[in-house]
Amino acid sequence: MSRLYTRLLRWAGHHRWFALLIKHALSPVDRAVMRASKGRLTLSGPQMATMLLTTRGRTSGKERTVPVYYVRDGENVVAVCENFGLEAASNWPKNLLADPHARIEIGAVARDYRARPATDDEVARNMPRLVEMWPAHDTYVARTGTRFVFVFEPVEAGT
Repeated sequence: MSRLYTRLLRWAGHHRWFALLIKHALSPVDRAVMRASKGRLTLSGPQMATMLLTTRGRTSGKERTVPVYYVRDGENVVAVCENFGLEAASNWPKNLLADPHARIEIGAVARDYRARPATDDEVARNMPRLVEMWPAHDTYVARTGTRFVFVFEPVEAGT
């Protein structure tokens, strides 16, 4: 059942109607499910690594939390945003460019990170794994021409 569900999600992910559904309805539900289950459950299922990313709004100063797919690159975490291929850019990359401090929850573990745009080498190394997990990444960038790839480096306590 889990594989069929994942295949269905990956198929639907290429469609604009599903992108709108994810952004406006499923993302807030997924955030609540992940928080309530301490990261054990996500609407994406176990095949797609999902973290909760908290940034500080660049204009409001309020904390904003969104579920985001990720891969690991050593001790770093790598995530990409094309805002589901929608016209308006997503806020979390803009927030990170204004303030690189982020809090990431993976499972029941929350940790502080410092975000930075990925280098060309890091993009080349990690995008194939991100696209393998969520093939719609390529559909999204084809629609808008915009892609933000961030590397999150752990911040040691006291630094």
